[in-house]
Amino acid sequence: MSDLDQAPGEPVAAGSPARVGTADDRTGTDPLWRAVRLLDVSWGRAAKAIGLGSLALASSVGLAAVAAWLIARASQMPPVLQLSMATVAVRAFGISRGVFRYLERLASHDVALRGMASLRANVYTSLASGRTAAVAGVRRGDLLARVGADVDAVGDVVVRAIIPAGVALVVSAGSVILVGAFLPSAGVALLACLLLAGVLGPWLSARAARRTEERGAAARAEMTSTVLETLEGAGPLTVSGRLAQRMDSLRRTDRELAAVTDSGARTSGTAAAINNAAIGLAVLAALLLGIPAVAAGTLTPVELAVVVLTPLAVFEAAGVLPAAAVQMHRSRQAARRIMELLDAAARSTATDEAPAPHRAAPRVGPDGPSVVVTRAACGWDGRAAVTGVDLLVRPGRSVAVVGPSGVGKTTLLMTTAGLVPQVAGSVSLDDAPISTFPPDDVAHQVVFVAEDGHVFDTTVLENLRVARGDVTPDEATAALVDVGLGEWLSGLPDGVGTTLGPDATTISGGERRRLLVARALLAPAPLLLVDEPAEHLDPATADELLTHLVETSRTGGRGIMVATHRLSALAAVDEVLLLGRPADASPDAPATVLARGTHAELLAHDEGYRWALAQETASV
Repeated sequence: MSDLDQAPGEPVAAGSPARVGTADDRTGTDPLWRAVRLLDVSWGRAAKAIGLGSLALASSVGLAAVAAWLIARASQMPPVLQLSMATVAVRAFGISRGVFRYLERLASHDVALRGMASLRANVYTSLASGRTAAVAGVRRGDLLARVGADVDAVGDVVVRAIIPAGVALVVSAGSVILVGAFLPSAGVALLACLLLAGVLGPWLSARAARRTEERGAAARAEMTSTVLETLEGAGPLTVSGRLAQRMDSLRRTDRELAAVTDSGARTSGTAAAINNAAIGLAVLAALLLGIPAVAAGTLTPVELAVVVLTPLAVFEAAGVLPAAAVQMHRSRQAARRIMELLDAAARSTATDEAPAPHRAAPRVGPDGPSVVVTRAACGWDGRAAVTGVDLLVRPGRSVAVVGPSGVGKTTLLMTTAGLVPQVAGSVSLDDAPISTFPPDDVAHQVVFVAEDGHVFDTTVLENLRVARGDVTPDEATAALVDVGLGEWLSGLPDGVGTTLGPDATTISGGERRRLLVARALLAPAPLLLVDEPAEHLDPATADELLTHLVETSRTGGRGIMVATHRLSALAAVDEVLLLGRPADASPDAPATVLARGTHAELLAHDEGYRWALAQETASV
């Protein structure tokens, strides 16, 4: 499977992983309300938004009621001064409706945007502090959808469901009381019609949403993932001839999303019809009850106009409830996807056992930290991709891992870095299991540089400061020159202050790789694990960069482990591990260490290694 099909996600940073919940919480709580708790909503601000929304809608109801009274009273041609208060009230309600609506929008979106930012920060922190394997196994586009569109969908539950429902409840109750003050039986009839529109319509919408929103959430996530991967990998997809296949997949997803939308539209139309029918019933009931009351003298003709026309405005509150019910289900599906990811990251082992207590920071020996891998099997979800691995990474020592694509080199590096739990064997950091240390403490000792490491849409300098926040412009320039990017840097309009495009779309693949290597060299960690640093470079430049990386690490007192396809530059490496499958093994069997030793030893004693180097040399 290529990186474009399933690229490992990167750990991201920012709330407390403990807030994800215990095992009981995970199994017994609605995922939506678990996610809402991570929004850190200020319920005082939410109440303020409901209050302003209620005032805005109450102004609409008041406008309808006063306008009805004014029209009916004016038809009796009283002295004009008797109408002046009503005229002023109509203007006041008309103006206040817009003012309160604007203020409600400000208040509600303030609540929602603050909540989305808080949820996103909590998600980042939980992912960064949890099991990296839970993130690394997710398609990059799907991970973006979960921390992007899904977080937004959860935040929308405040603006599009909770606040509208609160406003509808407050205004409906007030309107029933207002109409009931004129004619109690009409108030009861209005209440019944509001229940019809506010309960039956949302119930039908919610019932349909249960069937459609799960499909819709999956389709929207697939759309986001496919679009992102197609845009970022357009060049490689075109070269490999898979762009048309990816576009066909995108069209299928679009048709699926359209079908889901159409299915929901039918229910929305039914809910709207119920709302309109309820309005008609409320007006008809007011007439049927009000006319006899006028004949009996218990209700004046002017008051009858108020009783009959006020419901026309009241149902604006109930009309938004079907959409709110749909939003609840949409947000619940998004919350489920988010919480599944957080729950997976919160588990310390693949068996969901209680996590081992974290130790204090690693005890660093006099020669610096060391990582020892002993008889390890490395893989994903309990399935080994590489078995029988023994290696040592310590300051001053360099190790190279070579082998064909897909053999498990990246998985081995991530396991050595403590990012993916080993399937068997042990991985220790200074004589203690690496999994027992807090991730932040491990990251201060061991840095993994991914082949697809992210390049942010900011300046070159800020991209290098990902490794160390106090990198100066001069240090950044020196690091870039050190990896052969001096000429590229001199051609940038603002030097290290030049802004790169999203995920380095404005630079070549080779420039991106060297930028990531420069970032790694600026990191303070004494152990570097680098995945394919020479990818997308011409052979001479690739060998020069790889040799320089190894020698710089050795002279700087660092330990380095490199996964690479290049063999010709490995003379400077202390030990080379050749991964592969034995000739008699099945294609699905895990890889193992076929040979190990120095570059010279492997050339002298391993025929497969000699053949691979010869092929590499012949292709130059």
